[in-house]
Amino acid sequence: MIFSNDHGALIARRQGETLRIEAWGKDSLRVRAAMFSEVDGNDWALTETPEAAEAQIEIFAPGEWVEKAPEWTGGDPALGEKGCAIITNGRVCALVNWVGVISYYKWAPDTQITDADRGEGENNGSGCWKLILREYSRNYDGTISRESRCLKINSREWKGTIGGDTYRLNVKFESNDGEKLFGMGQYQQPWLDHKGSVLELEQRNSQITVPFAVSSLGYGFLWNNPAVGRVTFGKNYTEWIARATKQMDYWITVADTPKELLASYTSVTGHAPMFPEDRMGLWQCKLRYRTQAEVLEIAHRYQEEGILIDLIVIDFFHWTVQGDWKFDKTYWPDPKAMVDELHSMGIKVIVSIWPSVDRRSKNFEPMYERGLLIKTDRGEIQTYDYQGDCVQIDPFNPETCEYVWEVCKRNYYDLGIDAFWLDNSEPDLGVYDFDNYRYAAGAALTCSNLYPQMYSRIFYDKMSRIGDGTVVNLLRCGWAGSQKYGNVIWSGDVPSTFEAFRDQLQAGLNMGLAGIPWWTTDIGGFMTDDVNDPDFRQLLIRWYQFAVYSAVLRMHGDRGPYDIPALDDRDWGGGYLHTGQPNELWSYGEGNYRIMRDYYDLRISMHDYIRDLYREAHENGSPLIRAMFYEFPGDAKCWELSDQYMFGGKYLAAPILHLNEFQRSVYLPRGEWKLTSTGEIFSGGKTVTVDAPIEYMPVFEKM
Repeated sequence: MIFSNDHGALIARRQGETLRIEAWGKDSLRVRAAMFSEVDGNDWALTETPEAAEAQIEIFAPGEWVEKAPEWTGGDPALGEKGCAIITNGRVCALVNWVGVISYYKWAPDTQITDADRGEGENNGSGCWKLILREYSRNYDGTISRESRCLKINSREWKGTIGGDTYRLNVKFESNDGEKLFGMGQYQQPWLDHKGSVLELEQRNSQITVPFAVSSLGYGFLWNNPAVGRVTFGKNYTEWIARATKQMDYWITVADTPKELLASYTSVTGHAPMFPEDRMGLWQCKLRYRTQAEVLEIAHRYQEEGILIDLIVIDFFHWTVQGDWKFDKTYWPDPKAMVDELHSMGIKVIVSIWPSVDRRSKNFEPMYERGLLIKTDRGEIQTYDYQGDCVQIDPFNPETCEYVWEVCKRNYYDLGIDAFWLDNSEPDLGVYDFDNYRYAAGAALTCSNLYPQMYSRIFYDKMSRIGDGTVVNLLRCGWAGSQKYGNVIWSGDVPSTFEAFRDQLQAGLNMGLAGIPWWTTDIGGFMTDDVNDPDFRQLLIRWYQFAVYSAVLRMHGDRGPYDIPALDDRDWGGGYLHTGQPNELWSYGEGNYRIMRDYYDLRISMHDYIRDLYREAHENGSPLIRAMFYEFPGDAKCWELSDQYMFGGKYLAAPILHLNEFQRSVYLPRGEWKLTSTGEIFSGGKTVTVDAPIEYMPVFEKM
């Protein structure tokens, strides 16, 4: 390995690979590598200027290590018998051995040192260096432990793609026993801790890849690469795979608490804007309001009931065909007058936009001829087939962004539409064959995970410049850094089951730990066969109670049975597609309406508190719904809990996650806690059992 210091960056070269490690913000390092080239200047998620930091670099020539090795490394000759280098930035340190295998250490103050830690590193009375992460190598010349050298496994494996200039990249790390891993975005599974999980690094409907992991060992790890791939947090090793890429790029930071890790992460990837106060209440939606008259009727009914809805949502197929991006005049004869009337009632308006363009759309031919749509490498050009023969737009092409925005501005924004529901933003593909699609930025395999963020920026970039600076759009997907683009991200088209409800809690907590604070769900789930089923109505109430104690309170769903006739017999336009049953607060019986109305009033009463939580998200990246360990990192029990959460730092919420569950156990950390339903005070540091009638979700206020 040939080491050098490039103006404060450690450079290591061997066998065609160039490795670059440099300080990137407080107590953080950015690590990049490329094969047969220098690393490029792509920032990907690391868009913010990092806090100034000056790294210290030590390079050890062959033969120097045995005499000069720092005591905390243990003096293992395998680390540097033929030379090695160390780069340190504050409390994080990387040691690169003579074949390029990297070990990461965190400076741990005395207060963190346990008996198990002592002797692991140098302890000078104020702390010690503790090994937190090490690349996994089992080769003759790279294995630190000298075990299993004949396996010939390198820590970074580059395999060239046939006939191309990209590589399939495989980066392995040693697995740490007892470590817990969180974040990573949204996966539909019942586990909060990802240790032992295999996660696709690819975007799908209800699956959101945001590749930032928070470790219980006190470090955060961003896989700063939008390539399609996979991560395995295995018991034997951790493995990150990019199916096609030109370089390795990741970022690692250390801190004592998850809150500090999120602050560090959002300082380099971006902070969420300050959420506007006039959108912190109820968002009303259903699949689907079919006419202008229906929207106004619903709005006036809410006004008569004394309920202010902050936004009303006009869902899909209000248009002529996909890609026309305009109201069907048959059923929306004067959308400007409708918007004006809604505004006079204090209601914002949001409309659904899809990235798919039907061949029948007047925009298809000009967009296709100008190369503004996704390309396929083989077979038909079709990429999406729901209700039409469609191809999705290519938001990586600046010309696409200009074209789509000009159409949507003319047909929506100039009418007073306040926000856009950027649905199908993964994008939703007919078949998830990522190796068949290509964008202006290159093969989809190299960058497809960035698609939803680029799609959102078609609207965010323009709206933030020409409006009042307040941009809040609704999306079904995102990537690392999406929090800075005014994205409310919801969990997708999930079933209306208690099982799915339990999964959404894990999804929301992990999205928050991945830096996405503006997260929501379809209350009651999206897919309902029978709104009259009492089991569904119980689920709806429990989900609604949870949503009141979350970032965005949003009614939505596709409600069966589908016995409402179409408005006309055309196979296109705003009238032909089905609509679901009513989905307003009063739609599910007087008893349920009373419960939802009471919880609506509760939501409004928490306005100032919720505003303060949004301010925290804006300032330091803290999510609104928080895993228990986020607020109580020193409580070992809190690292095990996945069925309760903190809504900010004040309220402990214990959602009811099972059918016919009217009592549940809740763990209370140390301190005094007041049960909000009765006012009863409980001492913490133990588990208590409380009643949970259908009218009430257990919530404790920290005293």
